[in-house]
Amino acid sequence: MTTAPTGIAKATWWLLASLYTTQSVALMFFMGAFVAILLEQGASMERVSLVYAVGMVWPFKLLWAPFIDRFRLGWLGHYRGWLILMQSGLVITLVALAGLDVVRDFEAIYAGCLLIALLSATQDIAVDGLACRVLPPARRGLGNGLQIAGGLMGNLVGAGAVLVAYRYVGWHGSMMILAAVTAVSLVQLVFYREPRWPAVQARTRDFVLRLWTFWRQPGWPRWLLLVLFYTVSSSLAYALVIPLLMARGWSLDRVGWVVNVFGSVLGCAAAMGSGWALYRLGRRRALVWAAVLQVLGVLAIALLLREELSDGIAMAAVGVYFLGYNPAAVVLATLMMDHVSRDSPATDYTVQYSLNQFFALGMITAGAALAVPMGYGGVLALAAAVAVLAAGLAGIYREPLHMAAGGDA
Repeated sequence: MTTAPTGIAKATWWLLASLYTTQSVALMFFMGAFVAILLEQGASMERVSLVYAVGMVWPFKLLWAPFIDRFRLGWLGHYRGWLILMQSGLVITLVALAGLDVVRDFEAIYAGCLLIALLSATQDIAVDGLACRVLPPARRGLGNGLQIAGGLMGNLVGAGAVLVAYRYVGWHGSMMILAAVTAVSLVQLVFYREPRWPAVQARTRDFVLRLWTFWRQPGWPRWLLLVLFYTVSSSLAYALVIPLLMARGWSLDRVGWVVNVFGSVLGCAAAMGSGWALYRLGRRRALVWAAVLQVLGVLAIALLLREELSDGIAMAAVGVYFLGYNPAAVVLATLMMDHVSRDSPATDYTVQYSLNQFFALGMITAGAALAVPMGYGGVLALAAAVAVLAAGLAGIYREPLHMAAGGDA
């Protein structure tokens, strides 16, 4: 098997990139394109809100993450076995949904949405566990660059490209496209040979208790604050991006192209560049610089408050936001990997990421709600203040003991 210059097989890098992309393609379609389709059909906002609520499955995936670490699926392998099972489930569900009618069969389609959210969330636990095991500390930055870029590409394909294709191929064709894209990772998994790790002797109860005992490690209060607050400023600002562009008279199509396509492309570039820069700069310096970039991203969105701003500058401001946010996401995800244990990597990573995700989603909601009493300017001022707080927390960050000693998680 050929090996990349990083010392990891090329097939492993391609598999991680593929899995991090296909895990979100279908989910992003339903939370983006499907919503637009429903609105075009005259659906109520109550029905639309039900679809958006599907995304809340992901933050709760920490509840079953211990079982992914604990149980190996026979000859299929450990994380590979779970990934094959989840990826197959996604493909089968999408093929089944292809035979339904988008208006008449909403209840059945919604049940499929929930199943896709559950399958993709479980797939994410498994791929994170695999990545934590196969990536040495020096390569985790690149690995998490792939993770963030993959999520953006999933949004670009699922919520963007497939929505465009829907106009020409209809519901059945769109589901089959999503199934075909998702199946790419399944084919890769069939030919992938997962390293065989020593069996863990701990009981299932010990894995479940890890959800609590993880936070009892040395220095946990400081790390918990960073997990909660490091990306909050970007979440608050994101809540205002679309409303501010709509207030400028932009159409939904134009907003979609700028935010979902242009923003996603720049975000992918920033994520991959951040993975490389993290390797060059080191953890602490990258953490501080990424926090500073977040401040610039929030200030860029503040430019949209100016009425006389040209459309070109407004588009550039959105671009700066995505360039400023994604490095922080990559660095934080990499540090989460640094904090995992060898025996329960999927659980340890998920308990951190789910908490961050739950808090971030809450801040997007809070940002939208606070826009009424505080105004857009007030919310962005709050976001800028939190961004400065994140930079301060980054400055006092200390690596886990095993990382500081040069060991592997």
